[in-house]
Amino acid sequence: MIFQFSGYSLDVDRRELRCGAALIDVGPQVFDLLVYLIRNRDRVVSRDDLLDAVWEGRIVSESTLTSRINAARRAIGDTGADQALIKTIARRGFRFIGEVEESKKAPPQASPTGSEEAAGGLRQEIQFCTASDGVRIAYAVVGRGPPLVKTANWLNHLEYDWQSPVWGHVLRAFAARHRLIRYDERGNGLSDWDVGDISFEAFVRDLESVVDAVGLERFPLFGISQGCAVSVAYAVRHPERVSKLVLYGGYTRGRRRRGQQGADQADALLTLMRQGWGQDNPAFRQIYTSLFVPDGTAEQVHWFNDLQRMTTSPENAVRIRRTLDELDVSGLLPGVRVPTLVLHCRNDAVQPFEEGRRMAAGISGSRFVALEGNNHLILEHEPAWTRLLDEVTRFLDS
Repeated sequence: MIFQFSGYSLDVDRRELRCGAALIDVGPQVFDLLVYLIRNRDRVVSRDDLLDAVWEGRIVSESTLTSRINAARRAIGDTGADQALIKTIARRGFRFIGEVEESKKAPPQASPTGSEEAAGGLRQEIQFCTASDGVRIAYAVVGRGPPLVKTANWLNHLEYDWQSPVWGHVLRAFAARHRLIRYDERGNGLSDWDVGDISFEAFVRDLESVVDAVGLERFPLFGISQGCAVSVAYAVRHPERVSKLVLYGGYTRGRRRRGQQGADQADALLTLMRQGWGQDNPAFRQIYTSLFVPDGTAEQVHWFNDLQRMTTSPENAVRIRRTLDELDVSGLLPGVRVPTLVLHCRNDAVQPFEEGRRMAAGISGSRFVALEGNNHLILEHEPAWTRLLDEVTRFLDS
């Protein structure tokens, strides 16, 4: 069955959503949600109806359902403000209100005049490789052009991040110009969770495994937060393979390497993780969210709250956090011999601005860019995002 509406076609049998000829990447739950809303467009669909149909009665949080509705709206060019296709009915549920045509034959598709990337139809491919100790690492490749490898950072999920209003704009912007390769490090996302070794050395080996699996010879590395330290370590070990380094929001020393105050902060955050990471109530996780995206919208806050719980287990969150609190790559910085761009927000509450300055000062010839902002993860609506995109694009293209 094919549903056609507002320039979109939803192929139920092939599980494809297209805008004209461009294929739009949507997660399985978002696809099922769209199908259910369209098939039941003659009535208001309650939240319980959606839970029964899409999640088969499993208990999920209110924020999870809201995030999937928002993702469905974005996929078909709708918004919560416009509600031109998916309308929220106060205290009752949702209804698909667009004009729909049904057919059993796919509509003819005009030959695209540009790439799927230009039409907004980026589609990532997820694959797996095996690290040297047997751990399976999930990685994704999307886009065309020269390669760009994004190093994994604290909490990633290849599918969830791709749809997320916290990460989506970053990933799509770089995939539009590059063949973007990224991965979920061990212990979280789609990679193996049940692993014996969670260490900084293992994180570097995960990056090595992904690069070898993709078959890259020389490429730029893009590190964010924790990914900056891993990128530095890889660049020092494999200078012949790294062409450039982009390091945003990074740090050379984990919290326990920054004196007693840092150690006290690390202990407090670990206690909160043990107590509240896996709970349905997001109160504990909200503390992390308020540090990472203090200026986030309600939608972005919901997404980041959900990201924490679905990306890893409470015990893995603690193990990964402990590892990151102990790392120190200060001694590696003088060994970096590739062109490097370092960026950091002045009011970053997760990793201090001083850590970004230390990283730039330790890498000979690096360029440092101070961004005006409060968020550790730069959001699409803030001016710092445009500045970061411009700086990184010019640096990679030069």
